[in-house]
Amino acid sequence: MTDASPAVVACIESDPRVEPIHRLLAVMARLRDPATGCEWDCAQTFATIAPYTIEEAYEVADAIERRDMSALCEELGDLLLQVVFHARIGEETGLFDFDDVATVIARKMEARHPHIFGDGSHSDQSREERWEAMKAVERAAKGAQSAVDGVAKALPALMRAEKLLKRAARQGFDWPDTNGPVAKLVEEAAELAAATTAEERLEEAGDLLFSAVNVVRAYGVSAEDALRYANGKFERRFRGMEALAGGAFADLSLDQQEALWQQVKDLELGKTT
Repeated sequence: MTDASPAVVACIESDPRVEPIHRLLAVMARLRDPATGCEWDCAQTFATIAPYTIEEAYEVADAIERRDMSALCEELGDLLLQVVFHARIGEETGLFDFDDVATVIARKMEARHPHIFGDGSHSDQSREERWEAMKAVERAAKGAQSAVDGVAKALPALMRAEKLLKRAARQGFDWPDTNGPVAKLVEEAAELAAATTAEERLEEAGDLLFSAVNVVRAYGVSAEDALRYANGKFERRFRGMEALAGGAFADLSLDQQEALWQQVKDLELGKTT
């Protein structure tokens, strides 16, 4: 299909009998055709497309959070396009193609679920135990030398901090209770306050945030979920203040703005004055 002429590809694109995935692959092949394709699509590489891939994943999550199923269908299509785009570039460079991508993930899922696809010999283990054991084997096969190898550097910083801490905790490097991480958080806050240079403030601010992630992890809370919830709450309450101010929020004093904040908060909590 990928070596077909533009005319053949166009026929595939317009034929409703063609399976949707083959139609999408044909569309991408045509977009990337150096002679008749799209200039922008032809110019892209793995590196230039990567930010769009990340963005589309977040838009999928956003549609789910908003419970907009129509948008979710569309965003999943956008995310699938990213996979097809990378696979097409891989095929053009002789590295891999879409079938390779699908085959690798199918094999990986089968290997990670021996209780489903295997002989059931691991059925006495919990899901988390099985999963971590399989991941450890995979990391070792890839030459991992540290428990924190394989934690992607491109992850959002908050999520990566949580994963690094979890990996360390599995090796026994963890506080026995919440007292330790809470005390560490207080210590890091004091060190940030005492910092005198931009470099020191950057380092200490990072330590403070990292310690905060460890505190909420010690309480069994996902730092990413917690901050997402806090973001939503702040945005909701800020919009509420703006509405109460009638378009003049920025003209109010800080004390007046704080009074509105408390009013919105009380309304949310069902309190009356």
